[in-house]
Amino acid sequence: MQTHQAKRVEIIIEQPMRGRLEEALAASGVTGYTVLPVLGGSGRSGQWSREGQVSPAGGMVAVICILRTERLEGLLEAALAVLGRHIGVVCVTDCAVLRAERF
Repeated sequence: MQTHQAKRVEIIIEQPMRGRLEEALAASGVTGYTVLPVLGGSGRSGQWSREGQVSPAGGMVAVICILRTERLEGLLEAALAVLGRHIGVVCVTDCAVLRAERF
């Protein structure tokens, strides 16, 4: 079966910034992504957990996009404009997809 090269971008961002990130992704031409809740983790500020928070709005989400390599730079510029000084992580990896026309 033939596969096609693509990029997988994972963006971990604070829940309140999600809407701004989604708008920036759309403006950069990204039409598909998945949003997942982040349950907890550890980083520069130490360990944290979604459990025990008063509101889910204070948590983190992971936004995952798969796209063609030539669209990567626009997505990264859009993500960086939203992240600014906010908490967030952007990770880019190579991947292979079966149906290239979907990306």
